[in-house]
Amino acid sequence: MFRGMNTVSLDAKGRLAMPARYRERLSNDHGGRLVVTIDLDTRHRCLSLYLPAEWEKIERQIDGMSGLNEHVRRMKHLLIGHANDLDLDRNGRVLLPQELRQYAGLEKQVCLVGQGKKLEIWSQENWLSKRDEWLEEVHEQGELPEELTNLAL
Repeated sequence: MFRGMNTVSLDAKGRLAMPARYRERLSNDHGGRLVVTIDLDTRHRCLSLYLPAEWEKIERQIDGMSGLNEHVRRMKHLLIGHANDLDLDRNGRVLLPQELRQYAGLEKQVCLVGQGKKLEIWSQENWLSKRDEWLEEVHEQGELPEELTNLAL
């Protein structure tokens, strides 16, 4: 499970150092392999980083859908077409492809945001802006949706 938020730096080559708390598990349990692709929510531009086993489940689900459906074809083109296999180097870094860095507006400072089965990779500026926007929306709305009222926060 990926949880929490980490601010990390991209180096000049576009390498991202994985937080120490993930490195050993990624190396030992998953061979240092990851899969990155774009996030389809167009209201914000970020990347999604998956363990290979989780990504393969998603890929099988998408691949099992009818290619005759225009929305399915679009999803295949966007998600699978942008998917890249990544390998941790000996220093615990992954090289993010230039096209994906450009899509998400990733420059020097990025935020890794845990989402359970995946990590989202945001530009720090976009993350802080979106986080503040969401907090303001929660404050303005006042009441939580019914499905959230049973959470012990």
